Amino acid sequence: MAETTPLYDTYLRAPLRFERGEGVWLVTENGERYLDFAAGVAVNSLGHAHPHLVAELKAQADKVWHLSNLYEVPGQEKLSKRLTEVTFADKVFFTNSGAEALECAIKTARRYQFAKGHPEKFHIITFEGAFHGRTIATIAAGGQEKYIEGFGPKAPGFDQVQFGDLDAVRAAITDATAAILIEPVQGEGGIRPATNEFLRGLREICDEHGLLLILDEVQCGVGRTGKLFAHEWSGIKPDIMAVAKGIGGGFPLGACLATAEAASGMKAGTHGSTYGGNPLAMAVGNAVLDIVLAEGFLQHVRDVSLVFRQGLASLKDRFPDIIEDVRGEGLMLGIKAAIPQADLLQAIRAERLLGVPAGDNVIRLLPPLVVTAEEAREGFARLERAAERARAARTKKSA
Repeated sequence: MAETTPLYDTYLRAPLRFERGEGVWLVTENGERYLDFAAGVAVNSLGHAHPHLVAELKAQADKVWHLSNLYEVPGQEKLSKRLTEVTFADKVFFTNSGAEALECAIKTARRYQFAKGHPEKFHIITFEGAFHGRTIATIAAGGQEKYIEGFGPKAPGFDQVQFGDLDAVRAAITDATAAILIEPVQGEGGIRPATNEFLRGLREICDEHGLLLILDEVQCGVGRTGKLFAHEWSGIKPDIMAVAKGIGGGFPLGACLATAEAASGMKAGTHGSTYGGNPLAMAVGNAVLDIVLAEGFLQHVRDVSLVFRQGLASLKDRFPDIIEDVRGEGLMLGIKAAIPQADLLQAIRAERLLGVPAGDNVIRLLPPLVVTAEEAREGFARLERAAERARAARTKKSA
């Protein structure tokens, strides 16, 4: 009889219990070391127990933990200024998670149209395969039935079209359309990058029709693709952007960034958060930027990503019966399995390597951005053994 737990039964957890982390490694309670190419689903951007993050968090913990947004929080002023200096944005709203950042982005876009005298404009065009969070609004924006089913009527105002199809976007625009929302690289959807041409086309459509362009860079932002934000590869600028995961390096932190024009409808009282922008989160967020914005850091991500792409291409060539395709940008990579995803993931974990399942039968590799070329090669050695293990298991099963 299975042991019962007081926890909600909403997760299919791997039977692994980690006690501590060191850089790109996680160590279980019984001392087994795992190479972490999951990074808490692209969250631990600087690995585990990064000394600068630890020091800044400890220093703030000795001062004050929580104030609420009834008062000025100096860390918010500092982090927002730094974010606006290196992005398109003029305004920042701090949250605790990616879903909250997306909620703020959706509200900002709708409120903008309302304030401009167009309350009928509240629909947002989204894309098949998207994932924007688990709140009632963001599951509707994502549009995946497996997340929507059983939670009552789908929140209205989200019109989904095929990913990568500009004609479908144009056809979906009505007098009620307020904005377009897209992930520059779909994460949960299976590491599917939008082309630069497609992103540029969306920017042109928004400009032509008076729509706001919202980018979800919760997973692909903060250096993950080798630029500070993924949309920079295309040369476009959004009106609103949701950020989380890597910006906190493992501490719960999100942010909604916007131009002054896009945020012009968000007046006092229109939105709020009890914990958003708390002093502890601000200390860690600023510490993350200290590292990510340092000279040479993003070049390191780009350099190591080439090592990853070469290694994955080699594995694909040698194991076509196991690996169908490799995809992604920077250190946001995906292996499309030629066998059931779960079988390959099991083989990978057996080699004490961690990856993340995604849609389209893909396993994500999302190593900390501080991963070295040597650690990448160690990962490939484990992936090779995993592929051999998976091949042997299939041969035995079919015998």
